[in-house]
Amino acid sequence: MGLFKRNPFGHILFLKKWLIRFFGSCTHRRYRGFNDLQIEGSEIIRNLPDTNVLFISNHQTYFADVVAMFHVFNASLSGRIDSIKNIGYLWQPKMNIYYVAAKETMQSGWLPKILSYAGAIPVERTWRCEGVDVKEKKAVNPNDTENIKIALNDGWVITFPQGTTRSFKPVRKGTAHIIKQHRPVVVPIVIDGFRRSFDRKGIRMKKKGILQSFIIKEPLEIDYENETIDEIVEKIEFAIEQHPSFLKVISTEELEEQEQLNKLRQWEVE
Repeated sequence: MGLFKRNPFGHILFLKKWLIRFFGSCTHRRYRGFNDLQIEGSEIIRNLPDTNVLFISNHQTYFADVVAMFHVFNASLSGRIDSIKNIGYLWQPKMNIYYVAAKETMQSGWLPKILSYAGAIPVERTWRCEGVDVKEKKAVNPNDTENIKIALNDGWVITFPQGTTRSFKPVRKGTAHIIKQHRPVVVPIVIDGFRRSFDRKGIRMKKKGILQSFIIKEPLEIDYENETIDEIVEKIEFAIEQHPSFLKVISTEELEEQEQLNKLRQWEVE
């Protein structure tokens, strides 16, 4: 690699590599030490093509989710099975991993701006402005969709199709349009425990000893020609376990757990 070789977005790869190494070393114990990251499906990562792969995932923090994915992807490509043990995998990281992020988030401070250099594709959210939902959606910036196309042609792209860290919010149709247009390999990921481990930004640790789960699923089977946008949206919701039907299951489980606690308390009183 030449010292000043750049990726399609003009980022110097030598500098990007050292940023990944540095921040990866700083964050490793957040997933293996202070907390434990339980991984499933790392063999799927090793069997993916080098380009035109789109990862879709539920979202719990601004940055900790993405950082975990950089760890898991590189560890898997280095031959580790469902583990990020031994951070030697960071020495030669995969350089063509990108992630879609809200432009306002990536411009909110010096740290996000630095992290942006590691692979962010900043996009303008059409439904939200300065942290508030808007009634009249803005027009999609054509440069945003073009940048996602460039990133897919160059490598892997991570996206959070709900566009928010709040659970069970609707999947945005923009992700389905990207899938229809560019026909990537679509790999679902389901994460949990990050909201309990970190603050909303995913920078400050909130609690130690939390089990974080990271499940990589088989690529989705999509009929790019015949499936509608709404059908792809629903398929995404089920794949990342954010369909409203999952909310009903969770609510039922919580209700049963609460009933058991009430019975236990009543028994203790008696």
